[in-house]
Amino acid sequence: MVSANREMAVYCFDTLVAHYNSEEPLPPLFDDGQHPLFVTWKKTVNGGEPRLRGCIGTLEARYLINGFKDYALTSALKDRRFPPIQPKELPFLECTVSVLTDYETANIYTDWEIGKHGLIIEFNDPDNNARRSATYLPEVAAHEGWTKIEAIDSLMRKAGYGGIITESLRKTIRLTRYQSTLFTLSYSEYVAYVKKNRGTGPSINGAKLINH
Repeated sequence: MVSANREMAVYCFDTLVAHYNSEEPLPPLFDDGQHPLFVTWKKTVNGGEPRLRGCIGTLEARYLINGFKDYALTSALKDRRFPPIQPKELPFLECTVSVLTDYETANIYTDWEIGKHGLIIEFNDPDNNARRSATYLPEVAAHEGWTKIEAIDSLMRKAGYGGIITESLRKTIRLTRYQSTLFTLSYSEYVAYVKKNRGTGPSINGAKLINH
């Protein structure tokens, strides 16, 4: 099984820096298997806990190199919840790469473990019969301190359902659970990696980025 690792996170930073420089990133140093994957960017503000800045991925298997290259930029620049990440934000960023595995169909909507399983829910909106779906990565429910029902209800809102959530509606959910490995790399760790392995730190249009 392929696990998320440092080189994948380095490649996401490389891809974002290369984008700002209108260049191609250096070839990555990890094997190119096929897996579903996510890229999450967070930003530290005023020394506090890192806050979400973008998170996009795919639940379908992708070749990892092209997948991380695509989603590093998509999550940084095209997450509709946030404005695009600017070069000046780089020193405050951390990147988490997730490789998804072990998809299983659950019997009921509570058939999963907080902190272990990611969730994909699908259900029909009782108000207009629209098919709705959404996912949370395994770490989300644990990080938020949710119960299973709170996580499910939040996912239903994420899927775009605005009506009343009843137990009978929850029971109509088709739930797929999955697991993931993840690796988180801060910008300062990325700079240290680049200096150690390439002899010089990253720069944007020739200017070194100051690491705070």
